[in-house]
Amino acid sequence: MTIIYFVVQLMGATMLLLYAVRMVRTGIERAFGASFRRVVTTATSPVSSAATGLVLAIVLQSSAAVGLLVAGFAGTGALGFPAGLAVVLGADLGSALLIQVLSFKLEWLVPFLLATGGAFFIKSDSRKLKQAGRIILGIAFILISLRFLRETMDPIRDSSFLPSIAGYLERDFVTAFIVGAVLAWVMHSSVAVILMCVTLVAIDAIPVAAGVSLVLGANLGSAIIPVWLTRNMGPIARRVPVANFLLRGSGAVIALLVVNRLPVLPYLEWLGPAQTLINAHLAFNACLLLALPFCRLLERPVARFLPVDEATEEDLPQLHRSVLDEASLKTPQLALANLKREVLRMSQVIDGMTAPIMDFFVTYDKDKATAIIARDAIVNDALDDIRRFVADMPMDEATKQQKKRARELTEYAIALETVGDLVAKLVLPLAQEKSEKGIKFSKAGQEELISIHERMMANMGLASNVLISDDLESARLLLEEKAEMTRLERSSRKKHLKRLTEGTQASFDSSDVHLEVLRALREMNSHIASVSYPILYRGGQLLETRLIETMTDDDED
Repeated sequence: MTIIYFVVQLMGATMLLLYAVRMVRTGIERAFGASFRRVVTTATSPVSSAATGLVLAIVLQSSAAVGLLVAGFAGTGALGFPAGLAVVLGADLGSALLIQVLSFKLEWLVPFLLATGGAFFIKSDSRKLKQAGRIILGIAFILISLRFLRETMDPIRDSSFLPSIAGYLERDFVTAFIVGAVLAWVMHSSVAVILMCVTLVAIDAIPVAAGVSLVLGANLGSAIIPVWLTRNMGPIARRVPVANFLLRGSGAVIALLVVNRLPVLPYLEWLGPAQTLINAHLAFNACLLLALPFCRLLERPVARFLPVDEATEEDLPQLHRSVLDEASLKTPQLALANLKREVLRMSQVIDGMTAPIMDFFVTYDKDKATAIIARDAIVNDALDDIRRFVADMPMDEATKQQKKRARELTEYAIALETVGDLVAKLVLPLAQEKSEKGIKFSKAGQEELISIHERMMANMGLASNVLISDDLESARLLLEEKAEMTRLERSSRKKHLKRLTEGTQASFDSSDVHLEVLRALREMNSHIASVSYPILYRGGQLLETRLIETMTDDDED
């Protein structure tokens, strides 16, 4: 019975730790996620790229999350291999520094963090304050979970059960290494695993040597996570995670042998056993930065291991082919699922069209613009196919709800087609006009447009999730983002007009283009967010109209 109680308590503390880490990451992604692409892709040297990765890992509470971001940007061509690998190596060190911060005795902060975070999250109507509350609450939960871990281990620390396992792991460092890697993989968080190890060593539940082996194994496990999660991406996207795995994995094995065969631990024993683990973790990830000058040299061998098929290098052919299956028309439920897949394909094409548009206002590339405009024909064909598909659906056999869902998906497809038209027929011609006339945005104006575009791209990803999941909370968040986008557009317009009255020449020259782009971005975001309306209405969280439906007798007179 004692063992069962111990296991339940351990699982509860571990799940709280995982949830807390995820809560912090979610809050930061929702508050600042739209800016990640610009931050990651603007670094100009290996050192600045590593510094960017270091900061992002601390912010996102996960080096694996940074690895996934880098893989996505590398897959779209926004980030090269050397810069991407430098960002990931910096993220590994950032994750280690985060563990150092979280290992400090901060329990006295918990009541203050809970009170402040709870007030922001529950009482505030501001989106940023609400997400700040989520982040603060997550940090408080991390500290609480670590205290629970210590309290869980205290009763069995002197039993025969734990010392026997700890002694075995100390004698068999290879097993300890494998256990650390498996734990990091299963929990999908090396931060959580290493914090657990630090806590266990701090209360003398496991010896320092075994703890170091577990930590090195967790480093290997965290390198495996992005490799596994990017397995369905293209070869270019997978190269950085694979290179990081090879570097970090081989380094972890070498460090394991050095620590367990040579007397190096005494040099790391500062301020107690728990700090020894953190010092070893920091030293290991700092040593990996020695590979920064050689990032470019690693590109060729990794490219040979993950070659690109020339037939698919220029584009993604699957996005050019309809996924509608006429055979599914016989069953309304299957037909609706097939229809949703096609609308999702349209969304992916639109994503590829809208992602690079702000780059054209910096340097206009006619060939790339022509390629994007050509994708609008794919969107138009997809909408025509969807209309025909819905017309051919056996509506006599469909329920009322299924008929309504088919109309909703068709309406959203029309909204996506409108976004494609705005890109091809309005935004890109404006970029061309700006280039041909030599117009320049003011620095503040350009930053405003880039920020709004980033926000729109983040909302497009959220809209795809809503389309797939029909999640009510995500739909609410998307509609809140629409209102926030309207506010940002109004604020940018006011700032632009203020710059005009102050006589800023760049604002005067670019006024027409700036305001047109601003309006286009808001309209595109509105069309993207329209996927949330049916879900919110079905959930009883949206009225059909805001107008007063009834009139008093006095009004009628």
